Amino acid sequence: MTQLTEHSAPLSSAAALERGRAATLTSAVLRGAFAAGLGLGAIAVLVMAMWITSPFPDSGAGGALRIAAGLWLLGHGVELVRPDTLSGTPAPIGVVPLLLMGLPAWLAYRAARDALEPDEGRPQLTGLGAVCTVSGGYLLVGASAVLYAGGGALTAHPLRAALTLPVLTVLSAAAGAWTAHGCPRLPLPQRLPGAVRRALARTFWTPAGRRGVAVAGRSGAAACLLLVGGGALLVGASLVWHGDPAHTSFVQLAGDWSGRVAVLLLGLALVPNAAVWGAAYGLGPGFALGTTATATPLGVVGTPALPSFPLLAAVPDGPGTPLNWAAAGVPVVAGLAVAWFTVRVAAPPFALREEAWSARGTALTAALGGVVCAGLTAVLAGLAGGPLGSGRLAAFGPVWWLTGAAALAWTVALGVPAALLLRLWRLRERRPKDLPAAEQPPATGPGAASGAGGAESGAPGGAWWRMPWRRPAGRGGAGAAAPGPRAPSEEEEAIGGLDILDALDVAEAGAGAGPGGSAGAAAGGTTGAGRTSGASGASGASGAGRTSGASGAGRTGGAGSTGAGAREAIDPAFEPYDFLPAEAWHERGAREARWAAFKEASGGLMADFPATPGPLAPEPPSPRKGGSGTDEDPGGVTP
Repeated sequence: MTQLTEHSAPLSSAAALERGRAATLTSAVLRGAFAAGLGLGAIAVLVMAMWITSPFPDSGAGGALRIAAGLWLLGHGVELVRPDTLSGTPAPIGVVPLLLMGLPAWLAYRAARDALEPDEGRPQLTGLGAVCTVSGGYLLVGASAVLYAGGGALTAHPLRAALTLPVLTVLSAAAGAWTAHGCPRLPLPQRLPGAVRRALARTFWTPAGRRGVAVAGRSGAAACLLLVGGGALLVGASLVWHGDPAHTSFVQLAGDWSGRVAVLLLGLALVPNAAVWGAAYGLGPGFALGTTATATPLGVVGTPALPSFPLLAAVPDGPGTPLNWAAAGVPVVAGLAVAWFTVRVAAPPFALREEAWSARGTALTAALGGVVCAGLTAVLAGLAGGPLGSGRLAAFGPVWWLTGAAALAWTVALGVPAALLLRLWRLRERRPKDLPAAEQPPATGPGAASGAGGAESGAPGGAWWRMPWRRPAGRGGAGAAAPGPRAPSEEEEAIGGLDILDALDVAEAGAGAGPGGSAGAAAGGTTGAGRTSGASGASGASGAGRTSGASGAGRTGGAGSTGAGAREAIDPAFEPYDFLPAEAWHERGAREARWAAFKEASGGLMADFPATPGPLAPEPPSPRKGGSGTDEDPGGVTP
């Protein structure tokens, strides 16, 4: 037995891979079937609850479950047929409750997204594989529901169900797979003509084009949401205005509480449809109230064929009044939203003209946002309407292409001019003198009060967009009057110069002083004009820091040395540094002077350690020390 176990052949890796792939595909199919069953079960629970609480049920539990299957199919856009009517003619039901449609769409989306999550020990599905497998499992349950609902009060034609049921399923699964992959940029289709592909690659597929498309998508979606929200507001106001007819219709439809709850749930599921109808009413084309009547802000034309329902009782009647005409404010707000969401990216507040988009780009983006809004509105209008019966009830709701065209006209006609005007307002010229005192840029450095690069001199450095730490290249000049630095104290003279903050002040004051800017006389040395970066010397070392002179006295800093103004005059691209170089602080003479000052200030507490000669060669004399260029030992201990 042991020999058989030891000499048994190992499992084939290819076979294990095939089994893992089959398990992954099976799991994706089950995810789709489970998503469909979950949506069907949720609707079945509600229907069964209404059937149980109803005092006079018309059918048994099987009939209630068939009605639940029919309602589930209606949520996918499948047109149902009610065969039992008073006239004997089957009546179609094609108005899809949009709130009911959101449940299966969200479940299919989640199933495809979860199917692409990495599972340890199993191969990963591709996006197309996840869409196909999840949709396949979902449609298996859908086909079973079509067959089961065939003998109930709400039936679905198998051929029509086969054409409309996969649309919502595949689109929702594709959206979930796209989201699971991080919303990648889709490639250009290979079947497009070469000229079209090149045109798209130069416009929409460039980084700037993709950004413009994203901005247009956001602005169009925001405008569509405002249209639907405004339509919901119109419906709510009309319900309040027609409260008595709506209440009468609600009471007449059902006499028991279970029936009224069912009517209330159906009305809530149709609220998004009513909001889209209100948006079409505000846009102007209005919506159809049967085949012989249309409701617009100008009035109701024709004879409406309205069944008894609370939402339909709120439909305006008679000629239009100024209150009805006020519904035009809804598309006005949508057009302004297109302009606002476009300009907030194209020309942000207080943006420079060079940083903002061009007027042509802003106008095209706003127009594209109007196109997006019109497309979304047309799709919603097509889904929100449909037949409610035969004869005069065969057409109810807005006409999708008229509603889309009206949305395009409103948003483009208002959005593009408003976007251009808002862009001009935000790019208006702003100067420091136009700003209030609280927004004036603070003066930086002691030379700011002298007018060297300040706001009063009119130099470019005084512009309000300049950062306070960026000093202009042309600051100062030969005749700029800069206040001299303060006199060093005894402690500062003892340590060989000013501290870092005072050295920065000295450098700021001497940036444009030219000759005579005494900034480096720290310990009895000569004057150091120009931009002195530090003043630490022990025995007459002036300008021990870094001078940016352009003449022969650049390092010793004599009276004839030139400063940053001469250097900037020679090299316009030169920008002086705003920090203290490290070599001036760590020079040998400066360290020895500071050490001697510390020992003297200690009052004899510090021991006089003799300097021990190191293995390295002595440091060559620095030309920074003294006028003769020799390194004079101050007698201290080198730290």
